[in-house]
Order: sequence, then C-alpha cells, then structure tokens
Amino acid sequence: MLEIVDDADALAQTLADTVAAEIGNAIATRGHCALALAGGSTPKTAYALLAATPLREGVDWSKVRFFFGDERCVGPDDPQSNYKMAYEALLGPLRIPAEQIFRMRGEDEPANAARDYAALLRSQLGAKPVLDLMMLGMGPDGHTASLFPGSDPLEDDDSLVRAPYVAKFSAYRLTLTPRVINSSRLVAIAAAGSEKAEALAAALEGPRDPLRCPVQIVAPVRGRLLWLVDRAAASGLRKT
Repeated sequence: MLEIVDDADALAQTLADTVAAEIGNAIATRGHCALALAGGSTPKTAYALLAATPLREGVDWSKVRFFFGDERCVGPDDPQSNYKMAYEALLGPLRIPAEQIFRMRGEDEPANAARDYAALLRSQLGAKPVLDLMMLGMGPDGHTASLFPGSDPLEDDDSLVRAPYVAKFSAYRLTLTPRVINSSRLVAIAAAGSEKAEALAAALEGPRDPLRCPVQIVAPVRGRLLWLVDRAAASGLRKT
C-alpha cells in the first residue's frame, strides 16, 4: 500500500499515528508489541510526536519492547548512534525502563555484535523472530536499514543480523537481514523529499534489481507493507 501526504511534517504525523495504532492493535491482539525503530529525520520527528500529548497517553508503553533495525558501529553516546537519537526523542521522554529496550551494541566488534543481537532476537522473539512493526526508511541510493547497493541483501540472510562493511562510509554497520524484516507483521517505510524521488520510482516502478536498489527486497511474507511518502518523494512516480 502506498500513502502520499503533502509534506514532511504531514509524513511524520502520519508515521506517528500509524505506529501508535499498530502498537494498540498488537497489544489488543497479543497483549504486547515488538517494535523495531529506525534512524533518520522523519522517524526522529515522529518519535517526538509519539512522546508528546495526545499520542503519548494513548499507548500502553509498558507493553512495548523496542528493538532496532540497524545501527552504526559507534557507542551509544555517539552523535551518529541510532539508539542515541531514539533515546533522546522517544525512549527517554517516555521514561521507558531499560529492560524494555534492546539496542544493538555498536561499540562491540561488529561480527560479535551481530551474532549477539541475533541471539537476543531469538531469546526475546523465538527461533523465527517476528516483529509486530518494523520501521524503515529509504536513502536516495535505494538503501534501507543498512542494506546498501552493491552488496547482495540476501547474503547471510539466515544469520538474522549482519555486520556489512559499507565502502562509501569506510565503516561497518549492523543490520537486520531481510529474513527478519520480511517476517514482520507490518513493515512501514517512510520517505520524504525530492532527493528520494528517483529511488522511490526505481523501487516501485523500475525493474527488480535489489543489488542496485536494496529496498526492493522488502516484501513481507505474511504481513503488510506500507509506504508512507510525501509529494516531493512521489514526484517521480508515473502512477500516483
């Protein structure tokens, strides 16, 4: 499903509303919610909205477990850390207890950190982990999570978590693999801005080539896929 909104502010609000609603649905259905957070400017704004009235009061945050879709290989206090951003915008303001937060340890040796996070997912969510809601973004190059062009996104898929070396940043990243992403009950991909227009058109209307456009690998097996984009990002689509 594709939903197009007017601008970046409307996109953040729609994303926040979607997250709140899906948390409520998961709690009503299963008694709890497993949510994987994303980095980026749109999620950051959405987190601030979730942590503020009225959305803050409409969610039973005590029944939510917070995971992460990807992370930079930095410490939790580093400005580049997805965890740091999420904590400052959402987890801290909501006073989420530490036992509900499951961060990727970017400060550890990358391969070990990936292996440890996969073990954590299995311990929390079972041998075949299923997230209730997976939040994702998309870069201008078509990457999502830390699955970047030029590397097969299905490499080591069974490992659940990878530690790819991203040449353009000369750095390692930690990322969930498509096996985890596509096992989610809902995957919500948010994209804003004209700089995303070419990548969005390639993802939705171009030939299938996940090596060039990794976001195309996102295809929930039994769940739903929701694209949330603003008009600027959708400007390159032939069909809207």
